[in-house]
Amino acid sequence: MEWDDQSIVCISNTHRDAANPLRRAGRLSALHAFEYGAQAVAVHGGLRARAAGVTAPPGYLAALREARLQVTHLDDVASSLKIYAYRLFGDVANTVYECRVSAGDVLLADGRITIILRK
Repeated sequence: MEWDDQSIVCISNTHRDAANPLRRAGRLSALHAFEYGAQAVAVHGGLRARAAGVTAPPGYLAALREARLQVTHLDDVASSLKIYAYRLFGDVANTVYECRVSAGDVLLADGRITIILRK
């Protein structure tokens, strides 16, 4: 939807897709909300790099901290997922983001994601 140097906001409807590869036994665990957050972080890193005229280096999701889930599954959430990632500190691939996933005004998951440079 939008981004700037500090944050990105994304929308997804893939949580309702029966063919979503993250599903197990036909369900999509709310734990995968953090995968959506990590993907938003990756897109943000790529956009920031492109704006600087460089290519984003590959990174690893090194840590998930203060992770909180408010629901058990995502596949039964009727609304679009809104994924918000805010860069707390760091640059390039060594970065910590605060992420939130919501549906409408309802918070589904939040936590901090740490990305480190892949060597």
